[in-house]
Amino acid sequence: MKKVLPILAIALFTLSSIAQTARVQVIHNSSDAAASTVDVYINGNLALDDFAFRTATPFLDLPAGVQIEIAVAPGNSTSVGDAIITVPVTLTANEKYVVVADGIASPTGYNPAPPLTLQVFPMAREMASNSANVDVLVHHGSTDAPTVDVVETGAGAGTIVDNISYSEFQGYLELPTADYVLDVTDATGAVTVARYQAPLATLGLDGAALTVLASGFLDPSQNSNGPAFGLYVASPLGGALLALPVVPLSVSDFDVSNFSIYPNPTSEKLNINTNGIDLSQYSMIISDMLGRQISKGVTNSDNSIIVSNLNKGIYNLTILDGNSVIANKKFVKN
Repeated sequence: MKKVLPILAIALFTLSSIAQTARVQVIHNSSDAAASTVDVYINGNLALDDFAFRTATPFLDLPAGVQIEIAVAPGNSTSVGDAIITVPVTLTANEKYVVVADGIASPTGYNPAPPLTLQVFPMAREMASNSANVDVLVHHGSTDAPTVDVVETGAGAGTIVDNISYSEFQGYLELPTADYVLDVTDATGAVTVARYQAPLATLGLDGAALTVLASGFLDPSQNSNGPAFGLYVASPLGGALLALPVVPLSVSDFDVSNFSIYPNPTSEKLNINTNGIDLSQYSMIISDMLGRQISKGVTNSDNSIIVSNLNKGIYNLTILDGNSVIANKKFVKN
């Protein structure tokens, strides 16, 4: 069993032996199941053991002014020789950095599958530049999400992030401490993909500096049924990332062509990915290819339908608002 080192005792370095240091926070945002926990080595020495997906370290002191090697290995690694990636970096003395692990390590099962990488943002902050504000660093770390905008609709701030793509950072937003509603839209701003609450005032975050990450998959069915898309917050103090609460969209807010169902084919249960739309008030009809209605009802609380009682074949799933058809999807029952 690997020895668990205290996070602050990074590798073999002690503060007394380091002439120059930089402050670094590391965030695990790789949604690949094969990287659900990883080991992090610095210059060949184990620094973080079993570092879990959607967690962050606090800001740590690392050597500056000299090249160091940061290596990421599977959680069951025995040495740095098991590393998946190794990234050489030279940090600037007295600078602060946020480092985010994104991407896919598995050779199959994910589409698209950009490789596992470490994205580095310099000039990071541990507190807001103005104590009346909350400073927010935004990072797009969802491998299958397109270029998006973030539009604030609660306080009327409008577009606060414009055309951010996978792996990119948006420099710090210096936001007055208030409760916000964030719409994630396509790059045109015309289609709202999801809506989230950002209750900065309610949570008493005056003076805080945070990192908000797009995390998970828009279409889990194409990505080994991995974690769904969401916005998550990392605190400078580290720990588990906090999920921003989802605000259900109305059907009029959403381009229904973006509904997806998975797994397809299926044998037991059909999941409906609605990107935040609450389907509990809508009805579902399953019909065969001759148009005969097989069943009618509503979804389970997790937006799923049990189909184990159906015979093998191809079926239509129709979502209705009263008598109006919202969406129609084909699926195969094994």
